[in-house]
Amino acid sequence: MISIVIPAYNEEENIPLAKAAIFSALKGEPAEIVFVDDGSKDLTWQKICEESGENVRGIRFSRNFGKEAAIRAGLEAASGEAAVVIDCDLQHPPETINEMLKKWREGAKVVAGKKSSRGKEAKSYGLSSKIFNALMSRSTGFDMTGASDFMLLDRQAIDAVLSYKEQGSFFRALAQFVGFSYAEVEYHVAAREHGSGKWTFKKLCAYAAKNIAAFSYLPLYLSVFAGAVASAAGLCLLVLTAAGLDLGSFGGGSAALILLCGLILCALGVIGFYLSRIYDEVKRRPKYIISDDTEKKGFEK
Repeated sequence: MISIVIPAYNEEENIPLAKAAIFSALKGEPAEIVFVDDGSKDLTWQKICEESGENVRGIRFSRNFGKEAAIRAGLEAASGEAAVVIDCDLQHPPETINEMLKKWREGAKVVAGKKSSRGKEAKSYGLSSKIFNALMSRSTGFDMTGASDFMLLDRQAIDAVLSYKEQGSFFRALAQFVGFSYAEVEYHVAAREHGSGKWTFKKLCAYAAKNIAAFSYLPLYLSVFAGAVASAAGLCLLVLTAAGLDLGSFGGGSAALILLCGLILCALGVIGFYLSRIYDEVKRRPKYIISDDTEKKGFEK
């Protein structure tokens, strides 16, 4: 059996469509769907309850914990030999799941969906997504070009991903980081059926910062490098001043001092950010809290 994990946030109109489209695309393939309501404010949970039953399970968070937490909860609940993570808005075409299953049966433990086109989206969002993927590629060491959360994981890969307990997890990179045989399938991003996208430039920036800190020490190294360059520049200005060269407003190294102070503050900010991530980890708070589960004994729709 295959598990289909679907994180959902304010997707009330897409719940029944996603269920129908996925089961139709699988053409009789034994499967279960696990919807994870990430603290939606609309009727998403009500729709999930209406669609739940045989081979369809719903899990509801007590509040919005984020997509990464929803993916993890879905994988923890999945009982299939493999699991596919797919968005609820059907921009990830369900038909592509069959190509993923083919790659999986040929031996791949992780099969990632790669965007061959981005569909209809605002140019500003497309640009910010490209910048985000480029930053992630540089910081994680994995190719994130065209990457998404649309991915199939074998049971062995699922267990490996779930064995990582850190708070700041990044599913796309973690699925590659576990190191099993890897394959890709290309897909065209479909138009959204209902609703609007949840990602904004501000959210992408915050998401990028969190994931860079989770997977890379590069910002710390860059702050050290920038400090070294500024110190060298300040030393050169001081030497030139001592040699009697008229540097105008740069005399005495005042400009270099200002620059150096600014770089020190930036470096302290980077260190502080990493310390905040460490603080989050040592608190060991749960990644999510489940308030409802359609498989709970005595649960009523």
